[in-house]
Amino acid sequence: MSFEEGATRIMGVISAVSGPTVKAAGVRGVKMNTTAFVGNIGLLGEVIKLSGDEATLQVYEDTSGLSLGEEVICHGTPLTVMLGPGLISNIFDGIQRPLEKMMVGDDPFIARGLTILPLDQNRVWEFTPVKAVGDKLAPGDVVGTINESQCIEHRVMVPPGKGGIIKDITSGGVTGSDRVVVFTDESSMGLYQRWPVRTPRPVKKRLPPTTPFITGQRVFDTVLPVAEGGCAIVPGGFGTGKTMVEQAIAKFSRTDIVIYVGCGERGNEITDVLSEFPKLKDPETGISLSERTIIVVNTSNMPVAAREASIFTGITIAEYYRDMGYRVALMADSLSRWAEALREISSRLEEMPGEEGFPPYLGTMIGSFYERAGKVDSLGAPERTGAVTVIAAISPPGGDFSEPVTQASLRFAGALWALDPDLAYRRHYPAVSWEVSYSLYYRTLTEWYEKEVAHDMVSLRNWLMAILQRESEVKEISQIIGVDALQEPDRLVLETAQVAREAFLRQSVFVKNDAFATFEKQYLMLKAIHAFMINAEAALEGGKYIEEIVECELKGELMRMQYEPSEGFTVKGKKLIADIERFFTV
Repeated sequence: MSFEEGATRIMGVISAVSGPTVKAAGVRGVKMNTTAFVGNIGLLGEVIKLSGDEATLQVYEDTSGLSLGEEVICHGTPLTVMLGPGLISNIFDGIQRPLEKMMVGDDPFIARGLTILPLDQNRVWEFTPVKAVGDKLAPGDVVGTINESQCIEHRVMVPPGKGGIIKDITSGGVTGSDRVVVFTDESSMGLYQRWPVRTPRPVKKRLPPTTPFITGQRVFDTVLPVAEGGCAIVPGGFGTGKTMVEQAIAKFSRTDIVIYVGCGERGNEITDVLSEFPKLKDPETGISLSERTIIVVNTSNMPVAAREASIFTGITIAEYYRDMGYRVALMADSLSRWAEALREISSRLEEMPGEEGFPPYLGTMIGSFYERAGKVDSLGAPERTGAVTVIAAISPPGGDFSEPVTQASLRFAGALWALDPDLAYRRHYPAVSWEVSYSLYYRTLTEWYEKEVAHDMVSLRNWLMAILQRESEVKEISQIIGVDALQEPDRLVLETAQVAREAFLRQSVFVKNDAFATFEKQYLMLKAIHAFMINAEAALEGGKYIEEIVECELKGELMRMQYEPSEGFTVKGKKLIADIERFFTV
């Protein structure tokens, strides 16, 4: 990052250093939340506290070696990100420095004090204008397009606060330093724009969540859905599969762009993402997933202050593509590591601690992140509808969901996908507890399910939840009297629930035909399980023994149907349902 032209500079000196926080004396007049260069090597920092002519800064790089009396240069602009073509397929750190370009020799660690621009100013892009000289432009208007990747058309928009009548507009090859549009007042705009990371981008109108965020995972699509533009949290203890859930959704979800924020996670997990994504193909387009992915990395050994900024960097980039009219999914892994960064910085500021040492404004900060999700009508012309959906992993210590980060997130998220360690240890993936988890979006999505999937999809889902609840009750009884002493209808409940758990709720991302399930396949799978239960109940009333039902071949076919490909499953699913009805009526 570099200072913007015309910015007011205020000079000071370092008066104290404590980990990532630095105090600068002699900077009267500096503004809160503006950036600064700290020390002789120019480490990037942000003003987070003011007292007289002294400012406290959080530094986004390692402060080792700083000395008292070294220079601090403050200026009046907040922490910003550069937005424009070239973001797709790129990998940034928490303050949007391109990691690939920051590699110095064979050193695997980031050198300090680097000021490399996030986007290549010299790269030539083929710009196709959609406006002409004399047209009047307003904020958000699309002035032209660029093919940023094989599947993403980058729509160059008028930045918020700009506009006017076009005096000149370019066409063909342009770079980041060129003027794309010149207005009659001699002001201009280029391919790139800057935006402060802590300020939400303006929109024309916010829309209600009426369409589901399609993940291809049955437990999330059918049982616990999240709407496009909604928020879901994935809390779970160590080893329950939070990162696997986020990576599976990033790989297989039906979304236009994925922004993956690795916030404070282990380096080997981020390495998996970096090595796997280029090899994987989008199930819908067949193009490499890297062609629609942006990765923001801040691993556990990187500076703690940059971790705090990383999720805001990610959500700002997400809003930018949302404004173009794209569906964007942001994966934050993990929000607990972000909150720990807040706690560390707060403690060094000697602020009054809240619960478990977190700052008292933890809920406000978490809310400022979640509230930036949503489905919107974008500013400008032509009319565009975009959405940012947030999936946030949380790592509560010891798997305790009563801890502050989980509880604060529950106030804002509309879906809770709670991971159960018992399910994880039994190799049940995704290890989502259907007893603890919930979705507040389901009521608003029922019309979509009935119209786009099947008229009885909602009733089948409600039946499934009732069977799982009944299974829990029957299991409590069986622990006292034994399974063999149960009545036959109760034994049938256990058998049906087992099929539902193993064949429907359990899903393997390592099996090609099971990694992604279309809604049509999900519906027919659920309908087949329901048909088995209903016809078996009727057969029991007609005198059939429970052993005949439990040992029939059709139960085995139900258990194997998840491994059938989605293509062509309609015929197989309907045949299976017909075979079930035929078996129990003979």
